[in-house]
Amino acid sequence: MNALAKLFQGGPKKTGTPDGLPELTRLPAAPETHVTIRGLNKQFGGVPLYQGFDLDIPRGKIVSIFGPNGCGKSTLINMIAGLLPVDGGEILFDGKSLRETVIGYVFQNYREALLPWLSARRNIEYPLIRSGMKPVQVKARVDELVAAFDIRFDLERHPYEFSGGQQQLVSIMRALAPRPEVLFLDEPFSALDYEMTLFIRDKLQEVQLQDRTTTLIVSHDLEDAVFLADRILLLTRRPTRVAAALNFELARPRGPESIADARFIEVKSNALEIFRRELASS
Repeated sequence: MNALAKLFQGGPKKTGTPDGLPELTRLPAAPETHVTIRGLNKQFGGVPLYQGFDLDIPRGKIVSIFGPNGCGKSTLINMIAGLLPVDGGEILFDGKSLRETVIGYVFQNYREALLPWLSARRNIEYPLIRSGMKPVQVKARVDELVAAFDIRFDLERHPYEFSGGQQQLVSIMRALAPRPEVLFLDEPFSALDYEMTLFIRDKLQEVQLQDRTTTLIVSHDLEDAVFLADRILLLTRRPTRVAAALNFELARPRGPESIADARFIEVKSNALEIFRRELASS
């Protein structure tokens, strides 16, 4: 089963503790938490990546994840999204399982994530059709996204006929189509030119201001990690833990000039200092 199909098959079953109590009862979630992770374990080839990992993700915020290569940034969101199995622990969304939660996912390799035999419009419609939505509602939702993202290219064409930036826009629109409770973006700007990065930054902020969707972004670029985020999670090398969680409260919408704002510079500098410290200590 490929990653896209897994998104529509639900997530792993919840696990419990040996005494039969839910693991979440051992460490209450912080106020206004949307996604609660407790005792997460994951290893590859017998080498631990996450051990007893706990995390609270706040509701309606953009949280970016940044850390050294190989620390498991993408692995973390793939486990939360149910694309990778966990070796232990529990992940809940407002107290619900993943199977009871609507999510959206934007893959790093959007060229492979889009279904090449379908038009761009049909790709966007795909999760809506799978959910059983009526055709008139599907059309209305896609038209709404077309207007929101100011789409000026022909969505009846196939994804391989588009530029990389246009393909990424289609991927984002597809992820947003079912109005997800949680949106995951894995390196969404890694293959885009700067002009398209600025455009998608603006559109993601507009959607966030309107829908307040809880959003997790993985980034290998510190400027990207800070720019869109309300909170930046800085991860260590494996076995991975959270070295620090920095809040960034600059008002939205944030434009290119925001990188010169004193608050942006301060948060980015703090993040860089923590990142360098963790590299030096490993």
